[in-house]
Amino acid sequence: MGYLSTDKKKITAKTFVEMKNAGEKITMLTAYDFTTAGIIDQAGIDGILIGDSASNVMAGNENTIPITVDQMIYHAKAVAKACKHCLVICDMPFGSYQVSREEGIRNAIRIIKESGADAVKMEGGEEIADTVKGIIDAGIPVMGHLGLTPQSVHKFGGYGLRAKQEAEAQKLLKDAKILDEVGCFGITLEKVPAALAAEVTKSVKAATIGIGAGHDTDGQILVYADALGMTQGFKPKFLRHFAQVAEVMNNGVQEYIKTVKESTFPSDEESY
Repeated sequence: MGYLSTDKKKITAKTFVEMKNAGEKITMLTAYDFTTAGIIDQAGIDGILIGDSASNVMAGNENTIPITVDQMIYHAKAVAKACKHCLVICDMPFGSYQVSREEGIRNAIRIIKESGADAVKMEGGEEIADTVKGIIDAGIPVMGHLGLTPQSVHKFGGYGLRAKQEAEAQKLLKDAKILDEVGCFGITLEKVPAALAAEVTKSVKAATIGIGAGHDTDGQILVYADALGMTQGFKPKFLRHFAQVAEVMNNGVQEYIKTVKESTFPSDEESY
């Protein structure tokens, strides 16, 4: 199990780079609450992302754009309290770093101070590089995010595969190298061709974390509700269900309803 068996210390951003260099795959899932994060951390995950996907998973929004810094801090604070071992990374939501470098640094500092997260994640490449550098210079580890960037869904016109064409692929590779040069410890690659993700992985010192980007990245991430079969009606090509939690919960709730209706719960042993 690599770091899980050889190093019991808290995983840091530096650990991710060390794992890349050692050829050890990095495992990540999202989480948005204390209870779920505690279970995932205890299972031995390397990193938990408090994704702005909380906008979809927790709030039922159509995309990630509406979620605010305050809401991200609320979720990240709950997750950070639960995590004893894994690296905790918080997404910087749309609008929190696009206006100016200073505002981006200010919001990153606030997220880390108020949530207890270990690092932040930001979408974009060359256009945000100066802000990323400023946040890193302020002492905050940053993970980049390239490819399908959900905060730019209106610009791209949907959630399709990115960097299929040569020009976009070359820009993504350039952006990855720029993020690497300014000091990102990791770069998420979302929904890009596997061959391109492999090329990026070889071209940067940062650890690459794939989602819909093939198996040659340094690690993988999924939304926990998707990976555990909780999300209804969502099954893109890159997603594998590792459990059927929705089915288990549904059966449990039905059993609870049945026993209450039949007056078999609570039993005499369960009563005071």
